[in-house]
Amino acid sequence: MNPTTALIVDDERLARNALRRLLAAHPWIEIIGEAAHADEARQAIAHFKPNVLFLDIQMPGKDGFELLSELDFLPHVIFTTAYDQYALRAFEVSALDYLVKPIEPERLSEALKRVPQPKVPPPVEERPAPDYLTADEQVFVKDGDKCWFVRIGDIRLIESEGNYTRLHFDRERPLILRSLNQLEERLNPAQFFRANRSQIINLRYIRRMDTWANGTLLAELTDGQRVELSRRRAHDFRERMSL
Repeated sequence: MNPTTALIVDDERLARNALRRLLAAHPWIEIIGEAAHADEARQAIAHFKPNVLFLDIQMPGKDGFELLSELDFLPHVIFTTAYDQYALRAFEVSALDYLVKPIEPERLSEALKRVPQPKVPPPVEERPAPDYLTADEQVFVKDGDKCWFVRIGDIRLIESEGNYTRLHFDRERPLILRSLNQLEERLNPAQFFRANRSQIINLRYIRRMDTWANGTLLAELTDGQRVELSRRRAHDFRERMSL
């Protein structure tokens, strides 16, 4: 079994030590660090990029949910808390599990069964561009009081709205404080295509393409929404997709 790296985030030192002792019974979990508050955790996550985050909710300053909303790299999350009233909210953001302190060894074992095994990286010459998010990666999206863990491949359309960007996935349309250009830099061009100045489409969600007389193209997505490709982008699309 490949080692799975983990970061423990809890403001109580005794709680961190107790969890370390419990995890010692699972040698395939490699604890690579600890953090006592959200700002420290954010730096550790960016540096270590752990596979799993054991995350307390109530901490001085920002809570666990606020920490998740600030992350660019999002590990799998197992909440560890002394309070049970946040369980529903935790599962709304697709947490692997929700453990109430004091944590029982059997409950921890059950939670660890849900942790996906890290993939073996491909040979260096076959690796995709390191800055691109892959289709299977998840990102944390927060719009007001609502939060989602969203798989990149499930986002079918991205639209610019001033300094904000609206994501389209399932039946959701959250608005996030990121520019379209910022998001485009992280998206793999093999999957996402810039249709015009304000829209990016997921190529896997195109149902049909219609040609307009002015040289543009009209893409119809699987949900029925239509996106016009500018004349220049229509030319690029034809060059890219032709045999």
